[in-house]
Amino acid sequence: MTSVRELLPIGSIVIPKGSERKIMIAGIKHTTKDNPDKEYDYMGYLYPEGHIGDEAQFVFDDSDIERILFRGFEDIERQEFISRLEQYYNKQDQ
Repeated sequence: MTSVRELLPIGSIVIPKGSERKIMIAGIKHTTKDNPDKEYDYMGYLYPEGHIGDEAQFVFDDSDIERILFRGFEDIERQEFISRLEQYYNKQDQ
């Protein structure tokens, strides 16, 4: 499992392994209706199209990324969010 601190920020653009299409990360730590017990590192949309419907929403893990093309915006709010998220996962592990 990828450390919460290592997760890419929202807005990052990546190419998944075995794909030529770009994905823009729109969320972190997501589940799906079909598999609510499996948590994925990221949820994203095709780039440059963006959200064009739920059928074009992708969930994937950090290990599925072949290349990072652009790293999204990071500021103090993101740092605080990541700290709270890390605390949450640390409590879950106890």
